[in-house]
Amino acid sequence: MPPATLPDLLAPGLRLISVGLNPSPASVAAQVYFAHPRNRFWPMLDASGLIDETLSPSPDSMRRLFEAHRIGFTDLVKRPTAGVAQLRAADYRAGASALRMRLHGLAPRAIWFQGRTPWAQYLRHAEGSSADGDWGLQTQSIDGVPVWVTPNPSPANAAYSLPELIRQLAELATWLRLGA
Repeated sequence: MPPATLPDLLAPGLRLISVGLNPSPASVAAQVYFAHPRNRFWPMLDASGLIDETLSPSPDSMRRLFEAHRIGFTDLVKRPTAGVAQLRAADYRAGASALRMRLHGLAPRAIWFQGRTPWAQYLRHAEGSSADGDWGLQTQSIDGVPVWVTPNPSPANAAYSLPELIRQLAELATWLRLGA
């Protein structure tokens, strides 16, 4: 039987936890976050300076990100869909509550939301507040952990170019290196 979703890659004390909206069917089939061939996550990651090596979408790369670079992965909603339009309010409500529980006590250096939608839905349903709409470091935190928001690298989010995605992730990488 094929897997129903992507497993969380989470542990206490990570450098960074990436939070996506929800997995795509391609990612679930490959068991790799951001596995769709047109997703710009991997080129963005490679060019941003967040890690010091070039990786491609594979289970080995996921292990390398987790073990060597201390980057964890999860999603707001664990139910895979082909697009955001297939998600419902109930998915966001349940997902935000479950994400809050998954993140509690992990104490990474930062939590990185990939897109305004997962961040805004998390805040709405788990914290009862709203986002201010800016990219980058947020005024709100989760259990005292700083939160960063960058545009989602999905091919459906064509409003943001690869150079802009790289620039935004490079700001997070610099912030992490400076120990802010």
